[in-house]
Amino acid sequence: MDQHVVVTAEAGICTIRMNRPDKKNALTHAMYAAMAEAVSRAEADPSVRVLVFAGTGDAFTAGNDLNDFLGITDIETTPVAGFLRALSRAAKPVVAAVNGTAIGIGSTMLLHCDLVVAVPEARLQFPFINLALVPEAAASLLLPRLVGHQRAAELLMLGEPFDAVAAHGLGLVNRIVPAEKLAAAVAELAGKLADKPAEALRRTKALLKAEGDSVPARLGAEAQAFTRCLHSPELKEAVAAFFERRPPNFRTL
Repeated sequence: MDQHVVVTAEAGICTIRMNRPDKKNALTHAMYAAMAEAVSRAEADPSVRVLVFAGTGDAFTAGNDLNDFLGITDIETTPVAGFLRALSRAAKPVVAAVNGTAIGIGSTMLLHCDLVVAVPEARLQFPFINLALVPEAAASLLLPRLVGHQRAAELLMLGEPFDAVAAHGLGLVNRIVPAEKLAAAVAELAGKLADKPAEALRRTKALLKAEGDSVPARLGAEAQAFTRCLHSPELKEAVAAFFERRPPNFRTL
């Protein structure tokens, strides 16, 4: 594991922390590889119920370390692509704690997170056009889907920075909290997710991310998932807890 990526696991929550504060957590190939490995391990570990991405210092991540990218001949063969595939395929809930600067991948990766909490000082940017590049991380698909074509075009074609309030208005950020309360707010959200029935949560996320369905097709997909959930140990626990007038405990299932 790269020294600039710190991975911890506690109470069902795996935190993947970018830890290169002297460089605003700019990402190297080694960091991408370490984060991809951390995601894959968390996905395979039944004790992990939620993933959290966080930064160190006053930055989430300033994006790619350009010194690491000047020699790239094919982005698809680099650890960058491996990380983006691992993140985009994550079946478990993913939460981001945006503690400051979030540039490039720092913003595009948020499109693959299920919940995003940011500090008021956070500054986001899709700067690719300013570097004569195009968007990555499927941002050209996911951003218009989230904010609409015109606003996505403004963000991607002008490449100008925007603040946490604007990001919240666009739907890219769920909550804005003071810096001193960020860790607690993210821990609370991640804890709530970790307490939910894991299989139902994964199926809900899969339905949310499914592409190209018509209403009839989505009705069918939901019906299939609903039927599977009806026969799950999670449902039995939820029903038992209801009749016994107690909180359900899904963590033991």
